[in-house]
Amino acid sequence: MTAAIYSARGELKTLIVAGSPGGGQLLTTTDVENFPGFPEGVLGPQLIELFKKQALRFGAELVEENVSSINGSSEQGFVVKTETGNTFGAKSIILATGASAKWLGLDSEQKLRGKGVSACATCDGYFFKGKVVAVVGSGDAAMEESLYLTKFAPKVYVVARCKEGSLRASKIMAHRALVSPKIEFLYTTEVVEVIGENKVEGLKVINNISQESKILEDVEGLFVAIGHKPNTDFLLDFVELDAMGYIRVLDSTHTSKEGVFVAGDAADFKYRQAVSAAGYGCMAAMDAEKFLSQKEHLESPHTH
Repeated sequence: MTAAIYSARGELKTLIVAGSPGGGQLLTTTDVENFPGFPEGVLGPQLIELFKKQALRFGAELVEENVSSINGSSEQGFVVKTETGNTFGAKSIILATGASAKWLGLDSEQKLRGKGVSACATCDGYFFKGKVVAVVGSGDAAMEESLYLTKFAPKVYVVARCKEGSLRASKIMAHRALVSPKIEFLYTTEVVEVIGENKVEGLKVINNISQESKILEDVEGLFVAIGHKPNTDFLLDFVELDAMGYIRVLDSTHTSKEGVFVAGDAADFKYRQAVSAAGYGCMAAMDAEKFLSQKEHLESPHTH
């Protein structure tokens, strides 16, 4: 949406193919308190709606369809095809498809997403001041989330499927979490149910070796830190992706294909914040505008 705001204000004919439904991870977020300009906070879906209105105000058009493929080149033009069979032509493309958090796949987890279940401690940790929380995962992301949450929570459980001494995290990150007096590790353990109707009121976990189950009654928040997956599968034959599936950035927002730019979590696996994605969108639109301006200049007939 930020890319669209900038490109539309730059007098470029702008089409947003927003997906169905459009809006990304903010659609499943309740209170957003770290986006500038909202001192009292704002609901995630409300923030998306404001972005959309701003983009449309400057003349951008929007269709809520999922893209199935993109083909073409800057010389011949690009063709975007959607799952409904519609096609759209463009002289330049900005890829801002985002990423999706990986979840445990529990019905109870999905029911309480945004109501105590989160995939981002930086986004939501502040809401758990004085509350016991749990983090699922054993990699660097899980260690980072756990350590960040100790700023607010008196106790953080780390629920890890692996055996003791087999954390996937780097040694330095694992050490930091292991020596924290606020973090308790539950090894060879999996979450099988998130307890609660409208908020998290405990976790049911099972030991995957002994098969013994128990309920962590003091847990009021669950953070799932088992990774993110960029929404880039349909781009595999169009632009270069890295080993994790993120769009490879060659310079600023430029991708491996001329005339194609990237913004947000489709390339950013480090920060993954709404505000950094918005900034990225601004950069991509400015790069695209410069590219089209230079292309138009080169293609225009020379006059004396």
